Amino acid sequence: MPAPRIKSPQLLVAESGADREGHGLKRTMGLFQLICFGVGAIVGTGIFVGLSDSVAKAGPAVVVSFVLAALTCVFTAFSFAELGGAIPVSGSSYSFAYAGLGESTAFLVGWCLLLEYGISISAVAVGWSQYVNELLHSLTGAQLPAALSAGPGDGGIVNLPAVIVIAMASVLLVRGVRESARATAAMAAVKLVVLIAFCAIGYSAFKDGNLTPFSPAGLGGIGAGTTAAFFSYIGFDAITTAGEEAKNPRRDIPVAIMVCMGLVTLLYCAVAVAAIGAIGGDQVAGRPAALSYVVNEVTGSGIGGGIIAFGAVVAIASVVLAVMYGQTRILMSMSRDGLIPRVFEKVSPKTATPVAGTLIVAVVFALPAAFASLDAVMNLCTIGTLAIMAVVNITVMALRRREPGLTRSFRVPFHPVTPLLGIGFCLYLMYETGWRTWLQFAVFLVVGLLVYAAYGRRHSTLARTAPEVTPDAAEREPQAV
Repeated sequence: MPAPRIKSPQLLVAESGADREGHGLKRTMGLFQLICFGVGAIVGTGIFVGLSDSVAKAGPAVVVSFVLAALTCVFTAFSFAELGGAIPVSGSSYSFAYAGLGESTAFLVGWCLLLEYGISISAVAVGWSQYVNELLHSLTGAQLPAALSAGPGDGGIVNLPAVIVIAMASVLLVRGVRESARATAAMAAVKLVVLIAFCAIGYSAFKDGNLTPFSPAGLGGIGAGTTAAFFSYIGFDAITTAGEEAKNPRRDIPVAIMVCMGLVTLLYCAVAVAAIGAIGGDQVAGRPAALSYVVNEVTGSGIGGGIIAFGAVVAIASVVLAVMYGQTRILMSMSRDGLIPRVFEKVSPKTATPVAGTLIVAVVFALPAAFASLDAVMNLCTIGTLAIMAVVNITVMALRRREPGLTRSFRVPFHPVTPLLGIGFCLYLMYETGWRTWLQFAVFLVVGLLVYAAYGRRHSTLARTAPEVTPDAAEREPQAV
């Protein structure tokens, strides 16, 4: 069996120019922008739309579900922080796996990232459409016709708002990362203010009795709620895709990840308790635009719900923007390595952005948002994301052994216990998705392996420059200065 093609961290950093000016990209993002970018990538559909689904499964114990989902992410966030500081390149978990586990594993991670980010973008855009209708109704009393606000699987013809938000995000991303970062920071501030205002309104009507029974479906309901709540945290890893556009990535990326995870977890738990405490879990469960409904019920007026709907429209748009940014940077890294067509690595000298790759991503992900019902594949997105997180935890342990002298601005505490716990939590949530999802995921991986064998392995840049870079050879490479 041939040794895996491994690209050392030093080679990844050198090829990307990550310690200088990254591959035509410009370093414009400071710590504050990275934190806003992280909040922008995480807080959106999961809390504004997905809360009702999580409550339907776990009841008031959804708070426990949010904490368990956060623990899963926090253990892995430590690993992302270590790797993001040590290998500050745009490829995120794809590049980390390339350095730690080899090219074929890295390609499958990139393949799963297409699933994670692609479904996330499309699903978030569909959630944006729901709140646009809610906002229009609160302002004018009218709504978009069903034919233009839902796909064929949901009783319409085309989800026009979903297409519009993806198009707007792509235009902003093409203009430049500085403009995108400013827009993301502004939108992050708006949604934080709106969610804090929601908590204030919800707690003003809080009743202890609404939290009982606390766990109507028992541990099984909490587990199912955790799987559903996990989608609310998808996107925190997008911070590491800014490795070549952050001013001080080795310091700022680990800090931004930790700050975002702590802030988002506190916010989610506070919102869930406020919503259920105000009107009860039965009223929140399964209700579209649940936060607007809660405010309308508490205040007896549609004005407050309209403000929440406005916040949701802004919040969800920022998620589309941030996740699309991450997807284009990962594709750029894969293209740079020759594993996918070269069009994705081309950076415009005028805007310092991958224009062609951004427009391709927008078109490809707008199609399912416009016409497909995504409920059937949401668990597939979840299991793919969890698999990526497990690989990242494994990569930390592999690189600690193979690259003990690698400069690490952040180190996972209590190694190897913490990454092993991360792997265990990921496997538990993967188990909770059910056997049908596992079967879908296995088919998806087989297709990915076929694509790699047919294209990626033959066009690999590493294969042409060093046909087989073994782990021993990677260890002998000098450290980058």
